[in-house]
Amino acid sequence: MKNSMQDLNNHLFAQLERLNDEDLTSAQLEIECNRAKAISSLAKNLAENAKIELAAREFATENSVDELPNMLQPKSPALHGVKTK
Repeated sequence: MKNSMQDLNNHLFAQLERLNDEDLTSAQLEIECNRAKAISSLAKNLAENAKIELAAREFATENSVDELPNMLQPKSPALHGVKTK
């Protein structure tokens, strides 16, 4: 998987730009609003997952845990590019 939190941020800003398009018809705006609600819901879930993953990594670092569960291995997409201590 190659998605990162930066990719999520880019998607959120792209959606914001679509919502800000003054040339949208009422029908198009309604579609974008529905899309924005779905994206926002997913983004909240992804951000919460990344927060939990970061807390787990910090716990492991602080407590000298040698082996992390598979979901926390270095290639985990949620924190791609995020460095811990």
